[in-house]
Amino acid sequence: MTTQRPEITPARRGPFGGSGGPGMGMTPSMEKAHDFRASIRRLLGLLHPERSVVLVVLALGSVSVFLMVLGPKILGNATNVIFDGVISQQIPAGTTQEQAVAQLQASGQGQLAELVASLTLTPGAGVDFSLLARWLALAVVVYALGSILSWAQNYLMAGVTARTMYRLREQVDTKLGRLPLKYFDSTPRGDLLSRVTNDIDNISMTLQQTLTQLITAVLTVIGVLAMMLWISPLLAIISILTVPATLGATVLIARRSKPHFVEQWRWTGALNSTVEETYTGHEIVRVFGYRERAYETFEDSNERMYQASYRAQFISGMIQPASMFIANLNYVAIAVFGGLRVASGQMSLGDVQAFIQYSRQFTMPITQIASVTNLLQSGAASAERVFALLDEPEQSPDPVDPATIPAPARRVDFEDVDFRYLPDKPLIEDLTFHAHPGQTVAIVGPTGAGKTTLVNLLMRFYDIDGGRILIDGVDTRHATREDVRGCFGMVLQDTWLFEGTVYDNIAYGAADPTPEEVHRAARATFAEHFIQTLPEGFETRLTEQGANISAGERQLLTIARAFLADPAILILDEATSSVDTRTEILLQRAMAELRKGRTSFVIAHRLSTIRDADLILVMENGRIVEKGSHEELMTAAGAYRDLYESQFTASFE
Repeated sequence: MTTQRPEITPARRGPFGGSGGPGMGMTPSMEKAHDFRASIRRLLGLLHPERSVVLVVLALGSVSVFLMVLGPKILGNATNVIFDGVISQQIPAGTTQEQAVAQLQASGQGQLAELVASLTLTPGAGVDFSLLARWLALAVVVYALGSILSWAQNYLMAGVTARTMYRLREQVDTKLGRLPLKYFDSTPRGDLLSRVTNDIDNISMTLQQTLTQLITAVLTVIGVLAMMLWISPLLAIISILTVPATLGATVLIARRSKPHFVEQWRWTGALNSTVEETYTGHEIVRVFGYRERAYETFEDSNERMYQASYRAQFISGMIQPASMFIANLNYVAIAVFGGLRVASGQMSLGDVQAFIQYSRQFTMPITQIASVTNLLQSGAASAERVFALLDEPEQSPDPVDPATIPAPARRVDFEDVDFRYLPDKPLIEDLTFHAHPGQTVAIVGPTGAGKTTLVNLLMRFYDIDGGRILIDGVDTRHATREDVRGCFGMVLQDTWLFEGTVYDNIAYGAADPTPEEVHRAARATFAEHFIQTLPEGFETRLTEQGANISAGERQLLTIARAFLADPAILILDEATSSVDTRTEILLQRAMAELRKGRTSFVIAHRLSTIRDADLILVMENGRIVEKGSHEELMTAAGAYRDLYESQFTASFE
C-alpha cells in the first residue's frame, strides 16, 4: 500500500547561491513515451561508425550458423549408418535387398517392406563403423569450427558495444557542456545523474545481450528453414505455422509491458533524485524533524518503482513460457507426422532425427527473440530518456568570428539591460550602470531583487533579452563564453570543494601553479594557520564537499583558490558569511589587498561589510533604485539607509 507523496519543491540555487530561475524542484513528468520504433532505429544508428566490424560479424555469424545448421544433417547421416547396419544384420547373407522386400510383401507386411526398400542395406553385414567414425568426426569438426566463429562474433560485438557506449557518453558529456543553466535549474539532479549513469549502463547491457542474439537468431531461422524445406516440405509447413502464433503472443505481451518499463526508469530517476537531495542535506532533514516525511517520500518513490518494475518484469516474463509452450506443440506434431512418414518409407530415420533437431533450432531463436524483448523494451525506455537529454535545446552558439576581450579586462558597463526568466514576467528592465577599472561595486537589496541574476547575466549564464553588457567596450554576446568567463574569479556563498587534498583544492584556481604560489595564496587569505593544524597539512584529504572541515574553513579555501587565480574581475557573493567575526576582519583586509587594481562585484546582505565600496547599487524588483557611495546613500535617506538602519536596529533589539 502506497502513501500519498507530499508535494515537495525545494528551492534550487543558481551557480551564485541565489534563485536559479523558474521551475525549481520539478519532479519528473510522467508524459507518454516516445515512439518505440524510432528510439530503436536511432539506437541502432549509433552503430553506424562500426558498420565495417558489424559486416564482419554478420559474415562470421553466417558461416557459424551454416555450420551449426549442417550439424544435425551430418548426425542424421550417422544415425542412418547405424540404423541401416542394424537392419542389414537381420537379413540373411546372400539375400538381396529386393528379395527381402518381396518376401515382406508376400507375408502381408507391406508397410515394413516400404521401410526396408527406402534403406541402403548390405544383407548380413553389420554397422559400418568406419563410415560412422568419418561422419562423427566431420560433425565434431563442424561444431567446433562453428563454436570458434561464434566466439569471435561475440568478441567483436563486445568491442562494438563498448566503443558505441564510449561515443554515447562523449555525446552526453559534450551536450551537458552546451546546455543552458536554466536546464540544470529545472531538472532534478538525481534524475539527470540517473540518465547519465543508470540509463546508459542499461543501454549498454541491452546492446551487449541482444545484438548478437538477434543476428544469430535471424540467420539461424533462415538457414534452418531452408534445411527443413529440403528435408520435408510438409513438416516444414507444420513448423512455420507456429511462427505467427509465437510472434502474436510476443507482440501482445510486449505491448502490455512497454509502458511499465518506461515508468520503471522514470521512477528510478525520481528515486535517485530523492536520495540525492535527502542525503546531501541530511543534517537539515534531522534538524527540522523531516526524517519521517523524507522516509515517506522515499517509500512512495520506492513503491512506485517497485510496482512498475514488478509489472514490467512479470508481464514480459510471460513471453518465454508462452513461446516454449507453442514450441513443444510443434515438437509433438513433428514427432507424430515424422514417425508415420518413417514407417511408410517416405523419410529416413536420420532425416526425422535431424528434422526434430531443426525444429528445436527453428523455435529456439524465435524463443530467444521473444525472451530478449523485455531487454529491448527496457533498453528502449532508457534510450528515450538519454535521447531526450540529447535533444534538449542548447544555449545559443558562440559567434563564428568572435571579438576578443582585451586583457586585463577591467571596465564593465550595463546599458539598458532587460531580462526575464518567463516571457510574461519581466525581472530586470532598463538596467544601466558603469563599473570603472579598479572599482568595488556592491550590490544590495532584498531577497528576489535580482542581485544574483545580475551576476548570472554578467557571466553569460543567461543571455539578456535587450540592451548590452560590455567588458572593456566589447559586447559579451560578441565574444565566446569561455573568453567572457575567463575574465572572472568567484568566491560564492555556497562553497564547492572536491574530494582531494587541500593543496589540490587551492591549486584548482590556476593552471600548474608552483607549491610556493599555493602556499602564498593560503598565507595571504589567512588559511595557512588552520591548514597547518590539520593532520597532514596541505596533503590532508577532504571528503566530498569538504565535510570533514568546518564551513568557515571551507570558505577560507575557496577564497585562497580565488586569490591564486589572480583574475581581472572579482565576484564575491557573501564570501565571508560563513566565518566568525575575527576571521571576517582578517578576510576583509585580504580582500582589500586582492581587489587592488581589479574591478570587483560584491553581493552583500550585511551592509557593514561594504561600507568602503566605491559604488553601491540598491536593487528592488530588478531595478536600481539608488546608487552611490555609503556616505552619499546615507545622506540621501532612502532605501539604502532604511536597509542599513534596520539591520543595526534588529541587532540591538
